[in-house]
Amino acid sequence: MKRGLTGFNIAALVVGFGFLYLPIVLLVVYSFNASRLVTVWGGFSTRWYASLFRNEQLLDAIWVTFRVGLISATIATILGTLAAIALVRARHFRGRTLFSGMVFAPLVMPEVILGLSLLLLFVSLGLPRGFWTVTVSHATITMCYACVVIQARLAAFDQQLEEAAQDLGCPPIKSFFLVTLPNIGPAVAAAWMLAFTLSLDDLVIASFTSGPGATTLPMRIYSQVRLGVSPEINAVSSLLIGLVATGVIAVYLLQLRRKADD
Repeated sequence: MKRGLTGFNIAALVVGFGFLYLPIVLLVVYSFNASRLVTVWGGFSTRWYASLFRNEQLLDAIWVTFRVGLISATIATILGTLAAIALVRARHFRGRTLFSGMVFAPLVMPEVILGLSLLLLFVSLGLPRGFWTVTVSHATITMCYACVVIQARLAAFDQQLEEAAQDLGCPPIKSFFLVTLPNIGPAVAAAWMLAFTLSLDDLVIASFTSGPGATTLPMRIYSQVRLGVSPEINAVSSLLIGLVATGVIAVYLLQLRRKADD
């Protein structure tokens, strides 16, 4: 028997969503605060957004973060797609259990352990820590998330469509790009967006693997928050929230469009 929403269910929803989103709403609201004190409302103003674009340290951190996110998300999506194909298409190859465990290990391993392991790896190889060590680290960590998303969609894909294209003379690689990839495209886009978002959010691993000239935005925000929250931090955080929300909505609309076309 179906039941409607009771007062308790409504209260639980309000408390749950309030706990999750009220801090974000307050952060965005106070990013337009004219007062220098972040906890005292002094009127509406966009002065801190203008001040943000004059802060060279924050701008450099933003630029580094976006470059790391774009490159690492692309690498992670490509490697995650290949790993998903291996796990879905080749079900009984030797070492599959070990391969699957290695791919999904970062999902359950603490970030401190991952960051320390990557740091020791780069030190043992004699690689100077900087932009590329952070990028490789983020790609390594986010690849498993991309693989999970793409594997779920690839497992539900009707492989007979690809086989039919091959029967008509299409080479296997070409049939994958012309038949399979467009069908799993929304999952690939979602995987890339997830990897990009995780890269933007990361603090622990970047702290272990970064070096001079490779300070990411979360690292810069954390270092400044330790000395006190400034309104500029609220402004840059609001812009980051808006960017991530726009990307999530775009991926969601893409998936809806794909379902409508099907």
